[in-house]
This record gives sequence, structure tokens and C-alpha cells, in this order.
Amino acid sequence: MPKNDLLLTACRREPTPRTPVWIMRQAGRYLPQYRAVRARTDFLSLCKSPELAAEVTLQPVELLGVDAAIIFSDILLPAEAMGLSLSLDDAGPHFADPIRSAADVARLAIPDPERELRFVGEALRLTKRELAERVPLIGFTGAPFTLAAYMIEGGSTKNFLRTKRFLYEEPRLAEQLFEKLTQTLALSLRAQIRAGADLVQVFDSWGGELSPADFERWSLPYLSRLVEAAHAEGAPAILFATGASTLLERLARTGADVVGLDWRIEPDVARARLGAGVGIQGNLDPCALFLPDDELEARILDTLRRAGPVGHIFNLGHGILPPTQPEKARFMVERVHALSERLRAERGATP
Repeated sequence: MPKNDLLLTACRREPTPRTPVWIMRQAGRYLPQYRAVRARTDFLSLCKSPELAAEVTLQPVELLGVDAAIIFSDILLPAEAMGLSLSLDDAGPHFADPIRSAADVARLAIPDPERELRFVGEALRLTKRELAERVPLIGFTGAPFTLAAYMIEGGSTKNFLRTKRFLYEEPRLAEQLFEKLTQTLALSLRAQIRAGADLVQVFDSWGGELSPADFERWSLPYLSRLVEAAHAEGAPAILFATGASTLLERLARTGADVVGLDWRIEPDVARARLGAGVGIQGNLDPCALFLPDDELEARILDTLRRAGPVGHIFNLGHGILPPTQPEKARFMVERVHALSERLRAERGATP
């Protein structure tokens, strides 16, 4: 058990002496130390080098004082392991051989994470050793719908036209694709937990692009299976979907321990809709880190007050942005800790 187990305690919706905080994309381009490593290698090679991945995973723990490390990797690596040709750099991802036909789906393999994705497990084991149980280590995966969208579109998209046409015009084929993806991602999550991840996060980055009815069919059942896979290994699961404020009740039905919020909904409103059995994570707008310190502190305080002292993990409502000054990220972490302790003292809620 990590010495600082605030994050795991919050996942269980038990009282903590202060609110735990970590940052999505906390190992990334806003840190000069990360850029120095990145200057020596391309992005995919960095992901596939266990030593370098472990190094950059640890950087924000040392530099910012966050309450968790999240393994440095990418949600699209399982798609590459399934057989697609992936290129990925700062301009974004690209698949040269996108999924467009039954033959494309048929050629996809269900990879063994201990073979085709072994570098992820090795990075987790190295990081776990270097952390020496200081803070929990987070593993992660993308959601089946999110990966399918990248694989069908061939990269990023604004309107998801190819993806939605595929779902509507070829539903049986889409089901075959989602089944292969779900099996692949569940195996990956289980392998990450066995390699040292204390908990996992599922990123359904594009889940909010679906209508409620389509989310019921094309995301909810597959997300539920990923949560089940994490729980089968004894690890909590956080589910994060951007633009999904209209889907909160459905997200809760996945069985996730914690639902991540973006900045489009207030934490107290989200709590009321999710119910008492689900924790929340979030939800400061990443652009708030460009505010003057006093205004940023006011927003942090408002989030903490709205979220309450139990079952809340402080985070941004999306990944930290590359132009962000590391000092602002450190300031945010320090203020979350100090302000949440103060609020607990005022409420008499210190355990």
C-alpha cells in the first residue's frame, strides 16, 4: 500500500485529511524536463522505452508533489498491437490503414499484452520500483468507442462522419470490431494491474460525441466490461469522458468507482446526478492555469467547496496544455492541498 494512499482512499469514498490531486497529461510538453527527454527520441520510441517512460512518469511526482503517478504511454498503442500501422507525433495520430471493411476487421488480432505490449508492463514495474510506494501508480486505457473512432477515421476528426456511418450502416461489423477492442483493452488493463498499477483510468475521450441512445449501444456495455476487468484484479476504476455531462447517469451505471468531470458541469450538480455510490474527479478548466494566482485560487476553492471533502479527486477537466507554466501547476497542487485541509478543519471533517 502506498504511503500516500489519499487517491485510493478517495476512490473508496472514505474521508481523507486533504483532497488528492493529479493532472491528466501531467508528464508532458509543459515540463522542460520532459522536453529534454523528448528531444532525444520520437514520441512512439519514448512510449516503447521502459526506462524513458518510467523517467518521465516520475518527473511530475518529483516536481509538482502530485498524489499519484500515471504511467507514460498512449491510448492508441493497443490498436497498433492489433495490427494497424500507427504514426504519432505532436501533430497527432495517423493510421495509414484505417478500418473500412469486413476484411479490415477480420485482420485485427487480439494481442497478448505480455508480448506485443510488454514495454508497458516493463515501464510499470520500473516505475513502481522507483516510486518505492510513495504514491499510487495509475494505469490506463482508451475506451472501445474512442479507439474505434481513431481507427475508422484514420486519425483525428471534427465530425466523426466515417465513424457514425460505420456504426449505422454496418452495425454487425461494428459489433465485431468493438468485441475485439474490448477483449484487447480488458487484457491490457489486467496486465497493467498485475505489473504494478494500483488503479486504472479509462479515457472515453470521444464518448460525449454520441447521443444517449448511441452511448447505450456503443459505449456503455463495453465500458462496463473494462470496469469489470479492473475490479477482477482488485483495482479501482476511474472513467473519464469529455463532453459527457448529459450522460452522467449512464456513466455511473458502468460500475466505475469514480467518474471524471470536464469543466462543463459543476461538481455539486454532477454529484446529485451520479448518486452517493460514485466518487468524482475534476474539474478545473485547463485554461484556468493562465489566470492570475488569486483568481486561480478562487476557482480551486469553489471546486473544492462544491465537490465536498469525501470521494473527490482534484484534477483538470482535460489534459494540461503545453503552454502552461510548471509553476502554475505546482501552485495548483499546493493550493488544493492547503485549501482542502483548511475546509476540512472548518467543517470539523478531519478524520
